[in-house]
Amino acid sequence: MTFKFELIKECKDTGARVGKLFTPHGIIETPVFMPVGTQATVKTLSPEELETLGAQIILSNTYHLYLRPGHELIKQAGGLHKFMNWNKPILTDSGGFQVFSLGDLRTVKEDGVEFRSHIDGSKHFFTPEKVIEIENALGADIIMAFDECVPYPCDYEYAQKALERTTRWAERCKTAHQREDQALFGIIQGGAYQDLREQSAKEITSLDFPGYAIGGLSVGEPKEIMYEVLEYTTPLMPKEKPRYLMGVGAPDNVVEGIMRGIDMFDCVLPTRIARNGTVMTKRGKLVVRNAGYAKDLSPLDSECSCYTCQNYSRAYIRHLLKANEIFGLRLTSIHNLHFLIALVKEIRESILENRFLEFREEFYEHYGEI
Repeated sequence: MTFKFELIKECKDTGARVGKLFTPHGIIETPVFMPVGTQATVKTLSPEELETLGAQIILSNTYHLYLRPGHELIKQAGGLHKFMNWNKPILTDSGGFQVFSLGDLRTVKEDGVEFRSHIDGSKHFFTPEKVIEIENALGADIIMAFDECVPYPCDYEYAQKALERTTRWAERCKTAHQREDQALFGIIQGGAYQDLREQSAKEITSLDFPGYAIGGLSVGEPKEIMYEVLEYTTPLMPKEKPRYLMGVGAPDNVVEGIMRGIDMFDCVLPTRIARNGTVMTKRGKLVVRNAGYAKDLSPLDSECSCYTCQNYSRAYIRHLLKANEIFGLRLTSIHNLHFLIALVKEIRESILENRFLEFREEFYEHYGEI
């Protein structure tokens, strides 16, 4: 067996848990934050730098890699691991979120989704079978079933149709999946409706995937609704299999997701805001581009041990960003990814040491002050 999940410890007072995911390219300690390498690269960083930061697994995007350079080329190169020189685990999403975010450029049908490329306007058609063909060619350790992600807010009738279509597509994905060295995860949908989430969880888990994701969150809903959905959805997912919350990466969201039983997270947030001159600290977000930091010779975060904070000041980083120097983007990206990866590692340790609730309390004593 090339893929298995071992549950090591559960917090007795919450749903927080620690586990190990065994994959063909290594063991992943959970909970885990996965940096996003949409185009087979985490923006501005090398694979070696990601390893130094402690990244255990990265995520790449099926939709974008299909459009360029093409999955056949990546297959010829020996798969995504060799193509991008990353020897640790990789997860590819199905491209469902990207396709459905195209709005007027796509049409949803029972057989699949017709869409126009955001790059050149060319017409394409994704079926569940086509998506699995692409993901099998890319060769990631974990691949996602094709689903329909609905926006927030979404009316009940459409949310139900979408989740039922997601179930039918998941069945087709499972039938089409050909590689035993790739774990195919199912995705639970249902919008912000408890009975629909329960219906979706029952249908998707009945298909006996090796892992399950919660999709359709972090799509514009208030975080209180996200937490509520997690509270009634996560308990419906098998304890003995990994639970993945898609597209979530704000520090407080990660803390709350782990408390509600989530094992895996991914998000473009840390690198996206880094490129806009915003960094994460234990006291909240700091916009280092602001004029107030022009002569500030202190590090981004005095409590941080990352390469950026150990070697460079706020004033220097602000200077680089204002001068449009790429090194500035690299330094803020290094810091943000280090911050999130280290945060999740601290949480993992706190669960093992039976002090997760104390850790969470200490986190909120300072977070958000800036």
